[in-house]
Amino acid sequence: MITLYGITRSRALRCLWMLEELGIPYQRKLVAPADARTPEHLKVNPNGHVPALKDDGLILWESLAINLYLADKYGKGLWPASVEDRGRCYQWSIWAMTEMETPLLTALRHRVIYPEAERDANVAREAEENARMPLGVLDGALGNRPYLLGSAFSVADLNVASVTSYASRAKVDLKPFPKVADWLTRCIERPAYKAALKEPRTAA
Repeated sequence: MITLYGITRSRALRCLWMLEELGIPYQRKLVAPADARTPEHLKVNPNGHVPALKDDGLILWESLAINLYLADKYGKGLWPASVEDRGRCYQWSIWAMTEMETPLLTALRHRVIYPEAERDANVAREAEENARMPLGVLDGALGNRPYLLGSAFSVADLNVASVTSYASRAKVDLKPFPKVADWLTRCIERPAYKAALKEPRTAA
């Protein structure tokens, strides 16, 4: 049985989305980010973060790496057949973390997450400006294709969309990037994403 450690309102949502796409059984350990440094959880993820995954004795951390592993092992059409497209899945997943996540998450923190007294509108505005370059890269890469690798949704789309979805909550304007906006809507309207947002099927 697969066990996922984390709560929905954390990076664990990305892995919940993947598990729902795959339709495989799993259970939840509801560990909030604030509780991830307990001695018990540090045995699972010594970095003191969520999510983490246990699968047949294997322990993995890092949300997007977990998703790449799950797609590779359990497939269901989310893992491409060609080595070239698998390379693109790695490329886009790493890109999402290194280029897209920081500016979007900074804007989200200073517009929504932090208490009002700790928010800085200038920091949020600068973060949104910093997000424009990666959003432009993504807009150009999509071109006339519905998904990053072509006509089919893959783990590349799931991983990048899970990061890009911060934009709406962070009040980042996607109007200058219409292809990104359309693609993101297609991704987050998938039934598996909506299922991942709900209460866990099994929690311990």
